[in-house]
Amino acid sequence: MMAIDPSSLDWASARRVSYLLRQSFRYEYPEPIRDLSHRLVVIPPERFGDQLRLCHQVSVDAEGVRFEDRKDRFGNVIIDVFAPRVSEAIEFVAEVSLERHAAEPNRLADGWLADGYLLEPSQLTTADDRIRKAAESLADSAEWGLALADRINDWVYQSMTYQHGVTGVRTTAAEALALGQGVCQDYAHVMLALARACGLPSRYVSGHLLGEGGSHAWVEVVLPTRDGTGDAIASTFDPTHASRGGLNYVTIAVGSDYSDVAPTSGTYLSAAKGRLFTRKRVTLTALDSAG
Repeated sequence: MMAIDPSSLDWASARRVSYLLRQSFRYEYPEPIRDLSHRLVVIPPERFGDQLRLCHQVSVDAEGVRFEDRKDRFGNVIIDVFAPRVSEAIEFVAEVSLERHAAEPNRLADGWLADGYLLEPSQLTTADDRIRKAAESLADSAEWGLALADRINDWVYQSMTYQHGVTGVRTTAAEALALGQGVCQDYAHVMLALARACGLPSRYVSGHLLGEGGSHAWVEVVLPTRDGTGDAIASTFDPTHASRGGLNYVTIAVGSDYSDVAPTSGTYLSAAKGRLFTRKRVTLTALDSAG
């Protein structure tokens, strides 16, 4: 299977794309640890809008490991891993083959608002005075719906500077905006805080953007279809790039904020502190274009 160079492609004309995703998480410990209980969120749902998972596999290089698969309340695939003992290191490897098709909206069935998380501020997206004032101004500047979401998307892009190392996984939207700096998850949290303050149902999305090194994060704004079905359409907004997304985005999971979809997390018994090493590669394996 030959990889395709994405930099030379006309993404606007793409109609179907296929990807191969390979991601690894290796933890190394200075001494043996016991009773490892780990959570992986690295496999996308079988279907997510126009994205279809064709096949997948998760492997681990340690003995005596037990896997349990389940779905969380958002429909994400959760893999729970248990190991009685890890002597020096443990590595998780996830491989996924998937494809996406253009012009197939991500339609959510009636009842999509029942959970409440789309509109309620989460721990990482609670609005402070600055966010509330910005939301009021933005709400006055555009019609509620996609137009307002576009305004918020642009506002976050213009208000933030991309900078590694100044924020962490527990940094809130208010803290990131006060800094005016952060990474993609901070951009997404700020947009979520503003969107929810404006009454726009929205959710955090974790995944991958072709051509970027690490994982990526963006936002979906969920709006009613108003066609009598009670359904809704989830539309992509990426405030890190001031874009509306495209077929070069691969979705892994959704939630209220980063804490719901952290790709790797867990606990173990030991005073030793482990070190995490990650690797990721998303390869474009097929592309069909219009015309």
